[in-house]
Amino acid sequence: NDFQIVQSPGIVSIAPEMIHSARIIPLDGRPHLSGGLHQWLGDSRGRWEGDTLVVETTNFRADDGVIFQGANPATFKITERFTRVDAKSLNYEFTVEDPMTWTKPWTALIPWTRIDPDEQMYEYACHEDNFDIVHFLIGARNRQKSTATR
Repeated sequence: NDFQIVQSPGIVSIAPEMIHSARIIPLDGRPHLSGGLHQWLGDSRGRWEGDTLVVETTNFRADDGVIFQGANPATFKITERFTRVDAKSLNYEFTVEDPMTWTKPWTALIPWTRIDPDEQMYEYACHEDNFDIVHFLIGARNRQKSTATR
């Protein structure tokens, strides 16, 4: 799953190849939305700590499947750190906190490799490597056989 990260003055946008939900992350120091307003991907706020982009996200919807099963949307928080390692790699580190679910926060780090900037990121549903086409063709062939035997 590839991600496209775009920065403009005061905003960072992170768009995944799959699920098609771009996150728009303000960097201007504004506070999080009211705790009563829950959004599909949560409410993200970013800041720079040296060369690392730090993004804190709260206010997830309970029914969206983004947060971990059983986690409490009122206390769930993810802190992400995007750190450039070199021209072709980035460390993506995230810390998950929810004192109602876990006894202490936990962290994972995933190295990301930059894809060729001349490579186009295709919509997942239309990409030639989308394996769902096999299912569509099987269904179509079965319908053709069914029609031919009538």
